[in-house]
Amino acid sequence: MRPHCRASSQQPHIHAPQRRRWPFSACRQARPLQWSIVILDRQNRVNTNELRARLSAIADELEQRDGAPAIETSEVDAVTEFIDQMQVYEGAMYEISTKLEILDSEFQVHFSHDPIHHMERRLKSIDSIIEKMRRKHLPFTVKSVRDNLFDVAGIRVICNYRDDVYSVANYLSAQSDIQVLRVKDYILNPKQNGYRSLHVIYAVPVFLSSGAHYTPVEVQFRTIAMDYWASLEHALRYKTDLPDAKLTEHSQTLLDCARSLQNVETQMQSIHRDINGAPQGSQAPATDGAPRHLS
Repeated sequence: MRPHCRASSQQPHIHAPQRRRWPFSACRQARPLQWSIVILDRQNRVNTNELRARLSAIADELEQRDGAPAIETSEVDAVTEFIDQMQVYEGAMYEISTKLEILDSEFQVHFSHDPIHHMERRLKSIDSIIEKMRRKHLPFTVKSVRDNLFDVAGIRVICNYRDDVYSVANYLSAQSDIQVLRVKDYILNPKQNGYRSLHVIYAVPVFLSSGAHYTPVEVQFRTIAMDYWASLEHALRYKTDLPDAKLTEHSQTLLDCARSLQNVETQMQSIHRDINGAPQGSQAPATDGAPRHLS
């Protein structure tokens, strides 16, 4: 995927000296094979064995000092199981984002066009998970989270044009190790407030020492215009304390802006189709059949 900022392509013209042509064998001897160094993006993670030891030590200390009841082994197991599950969600998120980066690079090679402007990844916080489980009146267990929440891992894919949204989503959906669990096309059928985006929940295998774990990841595909509209609408709805009258006024203005942006995007899409041979798309991916077992 291309970087956010590019250096200027207008470089000063330099007259290079005439190069002598060498036989291929000589070039191969003069330029030995070099290895590239890959930097692992390691982060400070919670070690489950260390966590168990710390919880046991804290429980012993509290019991000796205050006579507090010991922490049950089942409670420690639940905490460590949740940490393990969050690692699986993170792995699934990176699996999907890597596939998207490869697709973006392929488009650049074949069509001289980058369909993905940028991506954003996030894991739901523990507070968000608990709040959603409460709203659904579900027990807070790892099994309940696995069975009922499909957006713990999420990726937002910001594309340049609407064609790019559908093309990237369909190419990703066609990969043999991915399953499409759910599709909500808010581009074809916008929400009442004007929100437009394509939401797809995928199941992707995460390969651990215990085997393959099919894990859901929610991917939101949208254009640049859809994204900055959604950001402003979210800020208006959740991050302001405006009077109701002003909130209603701005909400109507945003609805009008959404319609205007849709018309502008359609016109710009038409121009782009005439000057670029990238694939065109207008349909969301279809869901698959019976889902694989989700871990």
